[in-house]
Amino acid sequence: MARFTLTVNGSRREVDQEGDTPLLWVLRDALRLTGTKYGCGVGVCGACTVLEGGREVRSCQVPISQAAGRRFTTIEGLSADGTHPCQKAWLAEDVAQCGYCQPGMILAAAALLAEHPRPSGADVDRVFSEHVCRCGSYPRVRRAIARLSASAAARGASLGGAR
Repeated sequence: MARFTLTVNGSRREVDQEGDTPLLWVLRDALRLTGTKYGCGVGVCGACTVLEGGREVRSCQVPISQAAGRRFTTIEGLSADGTHPCQKAWLAEDVAQCGYCQPGMILAAAALLAEHPRPSGADVDRVFSEHVCRCGSYPRVRRAIARLSASAAARGASLGGAR
């Protein structure tokens, strides 16, 4: 065991863990941030997505020894009260069915829109082809992204919002 320090959702956190423990398990087990989900364990499904500096990171693939000193945002840190525009659009478009993959997909949407406020269909396909939704909510995801893009264009705003 070793002590590692990282910043999660704007708060500096210290954890005692084995260096090879995936960030996913540190978030869920040590820090009790259970919005980040275990999906495949090999970084291909997107359920464990968190943000680092506004970009997507698969937390199952980052050992705590490499996460130390870095800053991450989980779904809980995007907006604790569910008022982030991406969360609101997900509700407005009734995106979630079972909901398991949705935290990672919402964070992916925030990252995409922060980089491309008006993403093309190809941009959306590229990002969400790397997220597995067994319920098939992809058409509703596209509608939520279109809603967000139109809203951002109307306001001239960015939707990133991640810490």
